Amino acid sequence: MAESTVEPEASRKRLGVFHQLIRFVVIGGGCAVIDAGTYSLMLALGWPIWLSRAISFILGTSTSYLLNRKLTFHGANTGNTTAKAGAFALVYIVTFFVNWGTNQLLTTLTHAQGNSLLLGICWVVGQGLGTLINFVMLKWVVFRE
Repeated sequence: MAESTVEPEASRKRLGVFHQLIRFVVIGGGCAVIDAGTYSLMLALGWPIWLSRAISFILGTSTSYLLNRKLTFHGANTGNTTAKAGAFALVYIVTFFVNWGTNQLLTTLTHAQGNSLLLGICWVVGQGLGTLINFVMLKWVVFRE
């Protein structure tokens, strides 16, 4: 008699922390490309650093929310999804100011205006700090399982 190899829907979606982190990082990498590409394009077009960073962050974040909600965090689709969307927005508002503020502080301190390498380093530091905060808050607060 053959055993069924079909897993129930819930067990297929439940991922361990390591696998969630891997998905989060892969999705985040793609979203970072959107973010960095938008930021670079806007800077190349002569837009101010503060506005370029704000718009690029919003585009990357929106994409991140949609993909991580669907592919990474099982708890995203359970319970009060409206409250979770609100909590997600709150986390990302805080993260925005951490990310944007770090970028602004570093670009000012290093006089990065016009220096692509320094602008990139400032972006990476702000993005890295924001990513760390996001994973922790999304995993254990917003989309807790």
